[in-house]
Amino acid sequence: MRLTLRTNLAMRALMYCAAHQDRMVTKAEIARACNASENHLAQVINALGQSGFLQTQRGRTGGMRLGARPETISVGAVFRHFEADTPFTECFSLDSNACPLSGRCLLKEALSNALEAFYKTLDRVTLSDLVDDPAALAHLRALSGTAPVMACRSGVTAARH
Repeated sequence: MRLTLRTNLAMRALMYCAAHQDRMVTKAEIARACNASENHLAQVINALGQSGFLQTQRGRTGGMRLGARPETISVGAVFRHFEADTPFTECFSLDSNACPLSGRCLLKEALSNALEAFYKTLDRVTLSDLVDDPAALAHLRALSGTAPVMACRSGVTAARH
């Protein structure tokens, strides 16, 4: 399984905002700190804002901040929001499923169960869990434009692709 770039950027942006809750942060700042394209990030920030994960403010003094307390933002909810429209495999798509085995295939059920277990595991991880370690928090606050991919102590990593 591989995460989409949008989900990856969403988690990076949320983690960065969680580490800087004391102020508004800018898209350019997050892009620089997370080694991301501002264009891709803009689309992700828009989606995060529309879903309530972020509060955004336009204008010269604008920026963004978390839309909820970090302990209430489930990683599973963020992943579902960004990954739900991407079928895990061809047979999960109602529109483009051309698999001749779909009617009797037991693999689809096994994959569906595994995917649900994946999301349930991520439902137990909150944004707060990803940034509550003082050393990790200090690292997130000190990120510069040359920062590597962000990883967290809970084992959920944002792989760059």
